[in-house]
Amino acid sequence: MNESGRTATVVLVVGGRVVGALPPVSLAMPWWPESADVVAAVRRRHGIDVTVLRLLTAPSDRQWGGHVAYLAEAEEVPTGSLTPWPGDPLKEEPLRQEWARPGGPAVVLRWSQERLAERGIRCTGPAEQMRSWNLSGVWRLPTSAGPVWLKAVPSFFAHEGAVMDWIGPPTAPEVYAWQPGRVLMAEVPGGANHETRGPGLEPMVHLLTRLQERSLGRSEELLELGVPDRRLGVMQGSVEAVVAEQAVGLGAPDRARVERLVETLPARVAAIDACGLPDTLVHGDFHPGNVAGTVGGYVLLDWGDSFLGNPLTDELAFTARLDEQEAARARGWFASAWRRIVPDAEPERAADLLRPVLPLLAAVMYDRFCAGIEPDERVYHQRDVVSMLRRAGDEASRAGSVAS
Repeated sequence: MNESGRTATVVLVVGGRVVGALPPVSLAMPWWPESADVVAAVRRRHGIDVTVLRLLTAPSDRQWGGHVAYLAEAEEVPTGSLTPWPGDPLKEEPLRQEWARPGGPAVVLRWSQERLAERGIRCTGPAEQMRSWNLSGVWRLPTSAGPVWLKAVPSFFAHEGAVMDWIGPPTAPEVYAWQPGRVLMAEVPGGANHETRGPGLEPMVHLLTRLQERSLGRSEELLELGVPDRRLGVMQGSVEAVVAEQAVGLGAPDRARVERLVETLPARVAAIDACGLPDTLVHGDFHPGNVAGTVGGYVLLDWGDSFLGNPLTDELAFTARLDEQEAARARGWFASAWRRIVPDAEPERAADLLRPVLPLLAAVMYDRFCAGIEPDERVYHQRDVVSMLRRAGDEASRAGSVAS
């Protein structure tokens, strides 16, 4: 087994039928959604080009690495032996995404080429597949205007292109075209900033909070774009339903903590509201890796998780990935920004009160993911609902009472 990455069996579809499985290939990256390394490995070893459609099998006890199997499309049968694959990976599944079906990637790519041509932009080479999984299909296209990224997403992220177009550059990437579930965007020079720490973090926070200030008072406009409404009062019923259904997967102490948190949720939400933070556009997955470019030219990426809700959701996501010293500084930047925007607000208290609520909202989100994706690919998220409920109970036990 490849201990640092993953190994993969690639099951081939040619001419609309499964022709068999290639011998396993070893891949340097452990992440199951990655496609570029699979495509390169198959080309190098077997001399054919493939398009990864979807995950077929993966270890049920982990979230990356190990041995996985992918279904992939090719235009020709390679020379050499192919192993029969059991079952029927082409059996119809209503929840299967467009890019996970044979012929689906070609449809999405043809759409992108047509939209670019309407803008006088031509493709100068073949598209490079970067990712294929239940949450997105992603390609990088070389064009006469420079690299362009194509992203296709499921229905629960269908608003991403509209939101990015609404935000506009320089805060978001330039959008060349979009329709629900698809977006074409310009590449941001400088790449992502997963490892950025220190002084480079503060401008990220300022960029986001300035955008959120611009979004104030525009809730109806955002909702008309398709931005999900996850204001805390709206979400209470969904939280209660997920806890009632999923908390059976917890041990008795964890279940008792979560159920107590849900019982006191109305009081906690009222206390959060009393802190004076207005609902606005929330990024939903705000961390340095979703900020591209360099200081002075940062651009916010990946708006599929965006929603209308409490802005300090983004503070808690951002600080969760930092060490305590940097997290404390970042909390100060968020608090200063919101006290400037709303002078009477209590952002520090609001963030503390919100902390146990976020895992509950995450549990709802993962539950919706699982309800909206085909069974073979639920392995990506099947443990996340119960994990988030357990975390919510832990956070509530540390947070104590909602009383001032």
